[in-house]
Amino acid sequence: MNKALISACFAVSAALIAPSVQAAPAFDTDFTQAAEKTVNAVVCIKSFTTRQQNPYGQQGGYDPFGMFDFFFGSPGGQQRQQPRQQQKKKSEPVQSGLGSGVIISEDGYIITNNHVIDNADKLEVLLNDNSTYEARIIGSDEASDLALLKIDAKGLNPISFGDSESVKVGEWVLAVGNPFGFNSTVTAGIVSAKARSLGANKSGGMSIESFIQTDAALNPGNSGGALVNLDGQLIGINSAIYSNTGSYSGFSFAIPTTIVKKVIADIRQYGSVQRAMLGCQVAELDAKLAKEKGITVAKSGCLVVSVNDTSTAKELGLQEDDLITAINGVEVNNYAQLVEQISKFRPGDKITVTYCRDNKIYHKSGTLRNSQGNTNLTKKGDFSELGCAFMKISAETKQHLGISNGVQVQGLKGGPVKDAGVKDGFIITEINDMPVNSSDDIEYAYNQVMKSADDKVLLLKGIYPTGKKYFYAVNLE
Repeated sequence: MNKALISACFAVSAALIAPSVQAAPAFDTDFTQAAEKTVNAVVCIKSFTTRQQNPYGQQGGYDPFGMFDFFFGSPGGQQRQQPRQQQKKKSEPVQSGLGSGVIISEDGYIITNNHVIDNADKLEVLLNDNSTYEARIIGSDEASDLALLKIDAKGLNPISFGDSESVKVGEWVLAVGNPFGFNSTVTAGIVSAKARSLGANKSGGMSIESFIQTDAALNPGNSGGALVNLDGQLIGINSAIYSNTGSYSGFSFAIPTTIVKKVIADIRQYGSVQRAMLGCQVAELDAKLAKEKGITVAKSGCLVVSVNDTSTAKELGLQEDDLITAINGVEVNNYAQLVEQISKFRPGDKITVTYCRDNKIYHKSGTLRNSQGNTNLTKKGDFSELGCAFMKISAETKQHLGISNGVQVQGLKGGPVKDAGVKDGFIITEINDMPVNSSDDIEYAYNQVMKSADDKVLLLKGIYPTGKKYFYAVNLE
């Protein structure tokens, strides 16, 4: 009887428990399609340099955000021990860094972070099918930490762009990159926050910060990789992590595509990024400030502190204590969101600003200007302006002249190279102490000089076919 009673009790218990088990929701989120669409569009980028650097990044462990660490940086400014292989001759570049990139066109344009390619003398791109290409830098932008590369390839698998503004906090996302060199690694997480600023602007720099924060696991080597939604669309370029150790500690940050698309389009079209300025200093509204200023119509926004002369803000009639709440109808609740919205435009574009004054709402339209107060677009120096062509030299010529590398000047016309005294046939072996072996090397050196704040001079070292060695200074200003 006791056994029968016990059996009956178990049967009743099972019947009571079963409905609650069956009612539990199933975890049916599928990441496979998004991963399949993305892995072939993400590449591994190896940087090589003739200068000593940390194996994962900036010289001396550069950390622009204090505790926020770029995926190449080492924590707290502590320098990692240099591998012995870096103690080679200057003419033998060694691998100095590892990052990721995202293919955006079938013919080889690739987006990555500026800090991935900064200071590199050579860049090597490894595709998901293990094919390797040498990349050249089309342009880069330190303020947004973005760069555009190009490889000579066809029929690639470009990623499709999504709308980062439509991304919601709590939404599933995937991060694809090459952490520690493990190619095509996919991790999942959710969007933890949007329009996150890491504080670099507090130093007075020109950093453009409005990051997507996620908890997808990222590590050194992920920098420049893709953050995608569940449709496999690009919504951000992974750029920084929060870490005390240099490895993943729970938070990572991606540059939203609203900024990425504008920066890359400017680099391709103009050679440099076109910066539009609103022309006013602002402070983020909080409860204390709202009470102090008597603001009741809004709980968030950017409070105007001062207005620059000959600026868009002046044209709009903005005054001290006006509260900016939207740009072109898109809400701006903090400084990062304001920066993100303004960074979508170029000088000469018209915008509508929504603001509050004396607890009344106003909408005013005006034309954005650049930092000089006008609507002119700037254009970076054109490599073709050097006024000549650069051709590879044969192995026989190298052997005859006793050189290991070089590029020959041909078709010399009017321009800074000719003005410096260079003649047709001159073989350039070094530019600014860097060995050159192709026209891409010369273009890279040219772009590095043009974006430098120092004197814009190319120092050419080389030899003529007669064996005479010469040294020229080419002034680019």
